[in-house]
Amino acid sequence: MDAYPPPAPGAAAPYGHEQVPPPPIAPDGPGPAAYGYPGGYGYPAPPVYGAHGPQSHGAGAYYGWPGMTPAPSNGMGTASLVLGIIAAVGFCLWPLALVAGILSVVFGVLARKKAGRGEATNPGQALAGLICGSVGLGLSIAFIVLLVAFP
Repeated sequence: MDAYPPPAPGAAAPYGHEQVPPPPIAPDGPGPAAYGYPGGYGYPAPPVYGAHGPQSHGAGAYYGWPGMTPAPSNGMGTASLVLGIIAAVGFCLWPLALVAGILSVVFGVLARKKAGRGEATNPGQALAGLICGSVGLGLSIAFIVLLVAFP
């Protein structure tokens, strides 16, 4: 049921009711299957029910689609950078800067090793955390020496 009457011969159709030609067919045919069907237009068919459970291949068991790689674990590199910035900026609070600097260097080294193995994708962030943590450690040690030398 159309709310508009059919247009008179030679008159323009109302907006939204124009006659649209069908899409052109590709030179090598219409494609493997119609749009919306499993496996159509090069998309893989969806897996059967229950096929996306825990996978046991690759770098340990994880949940996801078959053949999917696990997500990178970039937490250590990020923690190294955050702790390194805290150590470098807050060197006047030398107890906090010492702890944050040591943790930043340790996390930075571990994160660089993870990135080298391909488990993480942020080796630059880990290196920046390692550098900031080292600078924070150096500044806090210099601040302690200054406090001891000139009480």
